[in-house]
Amino acid sequence: MRKLLLTALLLCTPAHFVGAPPGTKLTVQVNSALSGKGIDRASVIVHFTEGRNINLKKIRTTWETKTNQQGSVSIPEIPHGKITLQIIAGNYQTFGNVYELTDPEQTITIKLNPPQAQYSEDIKTKEVKPLK
Repeated sequence: MRKLLLTALLLCTPAHFVGAPPGTKLTVQVNSALSGKGIDRASVIVHFTEGRNINLKKIRTTWETKTNQQGSVSIPEIPHGKITLQIIAGNYQTFGNVYELTDPEQTITIKLNPPQAQYSEDIKTKEVKPLK
C-alpha cells in the first residue's frame, strides 16, 4: 500500500520538482536606437550554447522567430545557461551578443542602430570618399 501511495504521489508531482533542469521564459524586445519604437518583423535567433549538466540531444537548442508589431517576441521555457542572441532587421545594423540566463523570467532589450555610412579609398589620391 505504501509503494502504491508513493508511486501515485511521484506521478502527481510537477516535473520541476523531480529533477527537470531549471528554465527561463525569455522575452526579447527590439527597439530602434533613434526613435525608441519597437521594430516589426526583426529576425531573432537564439542559440543555446552552454548549461548545467543538460543532455542537449533531447532539448531544442536553436529558436528562430520574428518580432511582432511592438518589436517583442517570447520564447518558450529554455534551460538556464548561456545563449547567443542575434538580431537581423532591414535598415538596421545586425546585432549579436552572449547572455547568461539565470532567472525564471528574463527580458532582454536590444536597441538597433541605423547602418553606418560606407567609405572607399581612392588608391591614386589616397582620398577617402563616402559612398552614395
